[in-house]
Amino acid sequence: MKDSFGREIDYMRISITDRCNLRCRYCMPDGISWIPMEEILTYEEIKVVVEEAAKLGIKKIKVTGGEPLVRLGCPALVGMLKEVPGIEQVTLTTNGVYLAEYAEELKRNGLDAVNVSLDTLDAERFEKITGRDGLDAVLEGIQAALDHQIPVKVNVVLQKEENETEWKALTELARNRKLDVRFIEMMPIGYGKRFEPVYNEVLLKKLKEEYGELVPDTRKHGNGPAVYYQIPGFEGSVGFISAIHGKFCDQCNRIRMTSTGDIKACLCFEERISVREALRVGDREEARRLIEAAISSKPAAHQFEKKEMITEKREMASIGG
Repeated sequence: MKDSFGREIDYMRISITDRCNLRCRYCMPDGISWIPMEEILTYEEIKVVVEEAAKLGIKKIKVTGGEPLVRLGCPALVGMLKEVPGIEQVTLTTNGVYLAEYAEELKRNGLDAVNVSLDTLDAERFEKITGRDGLDAVLEGIQAALDHQIPVKVNVVLQKEENETEWKALTELARNRKLDVRFIEMMPIGYGKRFEPVYNEVLLKKLKEEYGELVPDTRKHGNGPAVYYQIPGFEGSVGFISAIHGKFCDQCNRIRMTSTGDIKACLCFEERISVREALRVGDREEARRLIEAAISSKPAAHQFEKKEMITEKREMASIGG
């Protein structure tokens, strides 16, 4: 389905929980309140949403959280969504702590790819950023996914005076591994507004100084807006998602759904349309109409570069990654 600006919307990000086993300071620090479980959609309700969204042209699903692997049965949900007619791809975003435990089951249920959030390779700094000791588990998870032939992208958010010096160490993950390392500019949503980001235009210059001229990588790596480069001698690639200084709204192909059934057409703005009531009275047609309305209401562009224009006040944990 096309939105009112002619963009083909075929990608849906679905949060299945607001819970997480880490406490990253820019996302979910200690003290956050959980959404009551009765307000969170069941897996059966999520499948209905995907079935109706597929009728509108949604082909690709990203399962997110919180941390999706803390919700019991997440791999089985992947299998449920893979069975939906019209769905061509189901992928997952995770912090990686439980990935080694579930990699085989995720592969068996048809997972097409996984994104792993990792902002540092220093164990002490990892604990400072995330509030937990878990770096070794994340690295084991990445390797387990690769061993099970699940394509991996490592998502990195750099912060000034925190982990900005680790760009080279994290880039080096792609030297001898067939994975992508992607640098994502800090989103000014929720707690993220409190942190000063490292902009990708600055980082790209540093990479060129370190590795020489990078080769643009025009191969399709996924469904998102990342711009990729190849570094000579590296097995993997390096990518940049530049929400602030590399605005990509004219090519945006996504909507997202929170764990409580709110459809959001743009992360920047508070507008949302809930499908939960329609689901709980068994009205599939109404659910589909609401999804269609959300797509039709998608704005032309976000306003992350103008903080006073951002109307979304909720934290990323309750919206979905």
